Amino acid sequence: MTNIHPTPLSAPAETLAGPGFDQLPLPAAMLDNLWQLQYLTMTPIQAASLPLALAGHDLIAQAKTGSGKTAAFGLPILTRLNPKLFKVQSLVLCPTRELAEQVSQEIRRLARFADNIKVLTLCGGTLMRPQMNSLEHGAHIVVGTPGRIMDHLQRGSLQLDHLSGLILDEADRMLDMGFYDDISAIAKQCPRQRQTLLFSATYPNGIAKLAGQLLQNPQQVHLHEQHASSKIRQRFYEIDDQQRFEAVATLLKHYRPLSTLAFCNTKQQCRDLQEELLTQGFSVLTLNGDLEQRDRDQVLIQFANRSCSVLVATDVAARGLDISQLEAVINVDVSPDPEVHVHRIGRTGRVDQSGWALSLFSPQETPRVNSISQFMGSDPEFHSLSELENSNPSPLQPPMVTLQILGGRKDKIRPGDVLGALTADAGFKAEQIGKINVTEQSTYVAVERRIGKEAARKLSAGKVKGKTVKVRLVLKG
Repeated sequence: MTNIHPTPLSAPAETLAGPGFDQLPLPAAMLDNLWQLQYLTMTPIQAASLPLALAGHDLIAQAKTGSGKTAAFGLPILTRLNPKLFKVQSLVLCPTRELAEQVSQEIRRLARFADNIKVLTLCGGTLMRPQMNSLEHGAHIVVGTPGRIMDHLQRGSLQLDHLSGLILDEADRMLDMGFYDDISAIAKQCPRQRQTLLFSATYPNGIAKLAGQLLQNPQQVHLHEQHASSKIRQRFYEIDDQQRFEAVATLLKHYRPLSTLAFCNTKQQCRDLQEELLTQGFSVLTLNGDLEQRDRDQVLIQFANRSCSVLVATDVAARGLDISQLEAVINVDVSPDPEVHVHRIGRTGRVDQSGWALSLFSPQETPRVNSISQFMGSDPEFHSLSELENSNPSPLQPPMVTLQILGGRKDKIRPGDVLGALTADAGFKAEQIGKINVTEQSTYVAVERRIGKEAARKLSAGKVKGKTVKVRLVLKG
């Protein structure tokens, strides 16, 4: 691959938002499906990148989770796909299993206009044999993590001879995880004549190096990320270092968000903060790189289904994490990188929702706050912890609890089976049931906190899909 400097296409996000998908050269059936999915107008990243990607250009696009980037690369994938050719024609690399599964699900939705398009997810944390069996039956699009894709390539179970598209999603996070060599090795097994699309929230030096190695004459799309002040209300609180953990508890008791993501700069600090908040009675879990995939999945399921109020994480551990209805982000430490700060707080205030971005900083961290202010082009709003009233000193408890059913996809369990067992059989109301997540080995269902024990008892005494199942309440912390 020749190392040619990309041609920049840079504009403020708001100038590129709004046009309809019917302005693109897309098949009528695809446009009808987009209309049914309520894809009425393009997001800024879609409006900027889709014309270039559909024209066949290699692309470097700066876009964060939640910006609509899956459609920005999913639609070009689907327009050039040959459904009659049961070979892998596009490969999407993602940093985490959670993001890969989200991407696969969205591409399947976008592909509903055509029959028999197979999208396969290949990630670690699950058995190799079922994945190898699926590959033997053929797939059009593969979405996976670099490590597991490398495993399949080395075993010969994945063939990329017919590949026409390589997509790197959240490339900066994959580099953070040390996947540079794996990505390079995977690209070498792809045909030279292909389209490569690289999406990244930030643009560190490693991205330029990777792009120079993998892309040919790339176009570059950079949208200046802007968060509407009406949606994300940002406040900074100056504290002494020894106050930091107590300050987090004070913020939680005052603002009382149902769902909070708290960022620390180190794993040890995450563990220490979790211990402190648990002592004070908060519902809190931590996400770190030391967790086994099964434990990580369980943590994310409990947080996403509102069985846990606070998730404490480092930037690396939270990569690829996209939680809807996140009411607050607390920066326990101020990030030294302004782009990382913007990426952190952009996880709240999504779509038509509002959210709080609350940052703690010591006097020594003031230069970091100034850098963030300069980067975002706005003056920081400073407040004092002494202003906060704790009229509700007891921590807010999450509205849901999670039940784990020992049985999942391998047992042919579907969400509808669980919902039916809880409503038709056990007599609960549908509105008392929250999210249902079916994994390979287990099924997790959120129910209202007050019915948790009764729901577990009735499910255990009854049947799901005609079989008796073991059920337990998942405990936090």
